[in-house]
Amino acid sequence: MRVLIVGSGGREHAIAAKLVRSPMVSELLCAPGNGGTAAIARNVAVNAEDVAAVVALAKAEKIDFVFVGPEAPLVLGLVDALAEAGILAFGPRREAARMEGSKVWSKRFMHAHGIPTAASETFSDADAAEKFVRASGKPWVVKADGLAAGKGVIVAADVAETLDAIDRLMRKREFGAAGADVVLEERLFGQEVSYHVVLDGERFVPLAAAQDHKRLQDGDVGPNTGGMGAYSPPPVVTAAVERKILERVVEPTVRGFREDGVDFRGTLFVGLMIDGGEPRVLEYNVRFGDPETEVLMARYGGDVLPLFLGSARGDLRGVTPRWETPAALCVVLAAPGYPGTVKKGLPIHGLDAAARVPGVQVLHAGTRRDGEHVTTSGGRVLCVTASGASIDAVAASAYEAVDQIQFEGMQLRRDIGHHARSHATHKA
Repeated sequence: MRVLIVGSGGREHAIAAKLVRSPMVSELLCAPGNGGTAAIARNVAVNAEDVAAVVALAKAEKIDFVFVGPEAPLVLGLVDALAEAGILAFGPRREAARMEGSKVWSKRFMHAHGIPTAASETFSDADAAEKFVRASGKPWVVKADGLAAGKGVIVAADVAETLDAIDRLMRKREFGAAGADVVLEERLFGQEVSYHVVLDGERFVPLAAAQDHKRLQDGDVGPNTGGMGAYSPPPVVTAAVERKILERVVEPTVRGFREDGVDFRGTLFVGLMIDGGEPRVLEYNVRFGDPETEVLMARYGGDVLPLFLGSARGDLRGVTPRWETPAALCVVLAAPGYPGTVKKGLPIHGLDAAARVPGVQVLHAGTRRDGEHVTTSGGRVLCVTASGASIDAVAASAYEAVDQIQFEGMQLRRDIGHHARSHATHKA
């Protein structure tokens, strides 16, 4: 089977590293891929968001199956276009992808189907939004309606910050058209976790829980990012909490899809806040999270391709994930300037030494390979992932590997997994 992976991040490298070992895969291509995928697959310089170009590539290469990684091509209708060309693909079609493509649409869905979430108000006029905030006298979480590369959510600390966020999103359009409408949401407190399920239009298969770290710096401070590291499993998701997630969130969501006539096939990533053992939904995503995918794939036992194929074909019967490894943790190494404007083309050293640490896999995100030389080419550069018997053990391995890697201005957190570690090290 000839397989194409669409995307260029750490998520796509993690998926590629699993699929390249599948006995069902005869050749693996990545569009556009990165410096890591170049070592295990054939990269093709096609923009993931150029729907016509991706379809043309799949047809020219006689691709049998396409795995779509990022949210943007899903929202743009890549799976629809591939289906029209007779090519099987993993991921939801454009209509179902609205669950991530529009925060307004997803909040309305949650309220309509009784899914536990924060109270919210939606605005398309900045003046009206500001008037509402001033009248409320309290801070709000401000969410851009459209896609904003995982950065369109501003958790304001006070009224002034809320007003500033409205101005940035709606007037200054820091995220372009994504900020034309905003959702003002009451802030939830607790521990944030990620829960992934794979759907086939009728059924769902639950995966393992994970916990991302969104803030740039140790102690969960600094600007929001696309994710500075993750681990699985988070202890806050006990068996009892997981039952609540399935019964109160996942099952009503899948039922809501059926009631609304939405044929959802692919990954549904539920962002949750857990407080006092009670889960509430922060947001839905319609693809695997990044960096959560890195730890989920590190724990996943055996061939993952039957899971993806079952979803795309509309039949997940008989597919049961096997969690071969008890724990996994990854640390993101980011470029100087991230999450703002970053410096590219910086030489990366120590990759071979890092990969020699037992249980460690160095997954690439924003990298470029020129022969044996690897340089930075994006904000999140590498995702150093370790798997093993416990969170303490994998954290030690991951940071041992991290300390072998150097590039100018490298940013990272030293406390990934701090909720689950016996002692989180805070080191500058």
